[in-house]
Amino acid sequence: MPTGRHTRAFWARPLNVALAVAVVAFGGGAVWWRSAMSDTTPTGAGVHRAGTLILYDTTGQYGALGELYATQVANLASHFGKWDARPVTGYAADDAQRYRATIYIGSTFAEPVPNAFLDDVAAARSPVLWLGANLSLLTSRHPELVGKLGFTARSDDTTPVSEVRYRGTSLTRDPASGGVTRLTVTKPARATAIGEMVRADGSTEPWAVSSGALTYVGEVPLSYLGPDDRYLAFTDLLFDLLAPGTAIRHRALVRIEDVGPQSDPRQLREIADYLFARQVPFSVATFVEYNDAAGRYTGGVPVHRMLSKTPAVVDALTYMVAHGGTLLMHGDTHGYTSPNPYGVSAEDYEFWRAHVDANNQVVLDGPVPGDCAAWAVSRLTAARTEWAAAGLPAPGIFEFPHYTASAVDYRAISADPGITARYERAIYYSGVLSGATVDNTRSASQFFPYPVRDVYGAPVIPETLGNVETQGYNQHESRLPAEILASAKRQLVVRDGVASFFYHPFLGLRYLPTLVEGVQALGYTFVPAGTLIQP
Repeated sequence: MPTGRHTRAFWARPLNVALAVAVVAFGGGAVWWRSAMSDTTPTGAGVHRAGTLILYDTTGQYGALGELYATQVANLASHFGKWDARPVTGYAADDAQRYRATIYIGSTFAEPVPNAFLDDVAAARSPVLWLGANLSLLTSRHPELVGKLGFTARSDDTTPVSEVRYRGTSLTRDPASGGVTRLTVTKPARATAIGEMVRADGSTEPWAVSSGALTYVGEVPLSYLGPDDRYLAFTDLLFDLLAPGTAIRHRALVRIEDVGPQSDPRQLREIADYLFARQVPFSVATFVEYNDAAGRYTGGVPVHRMLSKTPAVVDALTYMVAHGGTLLMHGDTHGYTSPNPYGVSAEDYEFWRAHVDANNQVVLDGPVPGDCAAWAVSRLTAARTEWAAAGLPAPGIFEFPHYTASAVDYRAISADPGITARYERAIYYSGVLSGATVDNTRSASQFFPYPVRDVYGAPVIPETLGNVETQGYNQHESRLPAEILASAKRQLVVRDGVASFFYHPFLGLRYLPTLVEGVQALGYTFVPAGTLIQP
């Protein structure tokens, strides 16, 4: 019983000033926030020389963007160990010396950056990665650096930039992300260009530059993200800062998606046989209760199926496990008690409300009524009960349906002792990192090219490539194997990256061999999802 709509969260919600209307700043107090590697409670400024210090802007009309950017950087930094994040306005002298490296995110022009931070950067006693705005504050306070750095920076050019070339690979960039600082290397003996941005007229200039302990990127490369975006260059650049000795390695994941009581056992076995013959481990994202109350695919006859009452599907799942599969928990019903937005499991959201508007666009409305930690855990409990009734062990890896939930839900599922990891992209909200009131109207989704432990407290297994969509629907365009493989090729720029896609079994073997064998031909090695759980 194939279903036709598989709504996904956008590749990344556009993170720009449009999301920052009516911002209420949370201030710049000297509060430290410990990495999600341990917890998210305030901690004193102790010595963390193995960790990363993340500093972000908070002032001005769009100050809330700083926290969202810092959340994204913190998620990535967790791949390399512990981190602490705080507003830059609370920086005190020698704070950076307690860490192996500092990342400053300049998202607000003329942020009141403390002189103590500028002095410490000028002293170059520890590595600093500086993103975006306010580098002029450093050279104004320390004019002697103008000659010593070996490069100049101008931020007054707004010429559109739609491409960044990095390590010989052309990466996309949405011009809506804004301008990029114009960089010129004046002394090659002191400064080295990193990548190059390509302007609309075809001219090129450095995208980033390194000089001694300072690495400067001419933008904050964290908005309008996609599978081919210059964001990939930034995620690789973090290895230079935090793990320069990392060897090149390219792993891959394949996940069979939206398997449930409605699935065709023959198709599941066929897919398992193919992957097993190719010696490709795989995952199976499974929900346990199927609902189609309006009978959309049965001529108006309502359908309700439980996994425990569909033994042929249970047998197929057991067969898949025996042939290299790992079962994942993909919610409980992959739907809600009413159309959300379509009224069919595997097509609907479970942990978030949504509707289709007059323009045939899916609109995400907000948390479900009564959303709370207890409600989220109740979905987990119901699913586990049905897994047991089907005679199968409940999986420890969880995937939110359509990758969408509230911060409360993400935290509750992540904190459950039976959950070892989440396998997805996720949405991150303003207020989560800082401990302020969570604002569901300001958020960004993020994908990871390597395993992380995110701010919700759980390891996250990567998904970076999306899935085959044979035709467009709502606001989503079609995506075919050639496009997915082109993205996988671009993602090779991440030196220890993971190319990860998912696949719907109702497509049979029409596209799967092309994807699997194409990814292998690029030099990736498929591995079990469980081997990519961040400690």
